[in-house]
Amino acid sequence: MSHDHDHSHLSDTDLRVRALESLLAEKGLVDSAALDEIVDRYENKVGPRNGAHVVAKAWTDSAFKKWLLEDATAAIDSMGYVGTQGADLVVLENTADVHNVTVCTLCSCYPWSVLGLPPAWYKSFPYRARLVKEPRAVLHEFGLDLADNVEVRVWDSTAELRYLVLPERPAGTEGMTEDELVDLVTRNSMIGTEKIPAPAGDA
Repeated sequence: MSHDHDHSHLSDTDLRVRALESLLAEKGLVDSAALDEIVDRYENKVGPRNGAHVVAKAWTDSAFKKWLLEDATAAIDSMGYVGTQGADLVVLENTADVHNVTVCTLCSCYPWSVLGLPPAWYKSFPYRARLVKEPRAVLHEFGLDLADNVEVRVWDSTAELRYLVLPERPAGTEGMTEDELVDLVTRNSMIGTEKIPAPAGDA
């Protein structure tokens, strides 16, 4: 299963969206530049940087972490990352014993306010169909091999409920500031398809 954008094999949905955008632009009903700005905002500004700030704050502020795990929607809203999709957020904590990973088996429900636009592979049928049946095999394809004693939990997002994974804080980061920790957090770690490695030079 490929996890890269493959522009030579656009899906039927991608082709329809591009055709619709072109038609609307030709009719003067939409501004292509404005659409590009919206896409850029969600890919690079809205998220996944927002989610990384949430994770770093949870790693460094135990009171915030407790609130986040109890009422993620309110805790995340307090940071100014208000979702526009009308869905509640739940944060799932990864530990040494439990590894959480998220999917949307019906379509591509995704917490845009903290992760930005979903990657192409998240929306793909192979990921959506296989993760619930063989999560360890799918995680292996992402380069993540978990010990047999680690419980893997798969969470299925819906239009009303979206999930954000709180990855384990990597070893060797005890002296790092919240801003420094933000740079370590990846989008995939907040989906659950990878773990954050220790910084270079740390075991």
